Amino acid sequence: MLFPISDDDREVTTVAYVTYTILVINIAVFLVQLSNPDLTYGWSVIPHEIVTGEDLVEPQVRTAPGGQTVTIPQAPGPSPIYLTLLTAMFMHGGFGHIAGNMLYLWIFGNNVEHRFGHVWFLLFYLAAGLAASFAQILFNPGSIIPNLGASGAIAGVMGAYLVLFPRNRVNAVFFYTIVTIPAVLVLGMWIAMQFVSSVGSIAATNETTGGVAYLAHVGGFVAGVAAAVLCRLTVRQEPDNVLRRQYDRDPHSHRMW
Repeated sequence: MLFPISDDDREVTTVAYVTYTILVINIAVFLVQLSNPDLTYGWSVIPHEIVTGEDLVEPQVRTAPGGQTVTIPQAPGPSPIYLTLLTAMFMHGGFGHIAGNMLYLWIFGNNVEHRFGHVWFLLFYLAAGLAASFAQILFNPGSIIPNLGASGAIAGVMGAYLVLFPRNRVNAVFFYTIVTIPAVLVLGMWIAMQFVSSVGSIAATNETTGGVAYLAHVGGFVAGVAAAVLCRLTVRQEPDNVLRRQYDRDPHSHRMW
């Protein structure tokens, strides 16, 4: 079992205010979800609601594969219902879902925020989450399965990290030993985990699940890669960091890194 715990933060010399605020908001919203289950169904993204503009408030009966009849709970959402595109990216479907997402945001978000800057990172994070939701809606516009979670936005963070810090290394627990491995390997594991675990959407009942929001993760990841490439092309001067100051003192020192 490989469990990441930290990454190479030598370049980070600023406090990741936005990353930490997003973490707190996600945890706070999840605690509210635990005390009010209707919030989960009312304020998650439901493709049918976004496409039609109709807020589904009554349970919906559908026939699942195999001929089973299942009831999918619904609840009143915000007005306009399109606000769920934002609220859903701060909600989660279970303890494992939020724990995995917040761990990766904690490890990788500060690096990307440092490179983008606080304001641009916030806009980037929200844009990646929206791109993820739109990708999933485009794939299945008639679905009434609630989709929620920060996975799409964090996939964007992963994509940006891959472009901006391709040589970084990550510390991870491997059984009872701490190892240092390339960030690319950890990011690949995270992407694989998204396809294996049903974290993109929640189960409507015990008999049916929404499945993994594959295109949501792809949409967020592609948005992250595109934003990072744009950053590399337009921001020629790196933000202040330990390595940059060393380069200024000794232009040949890059060979050591």
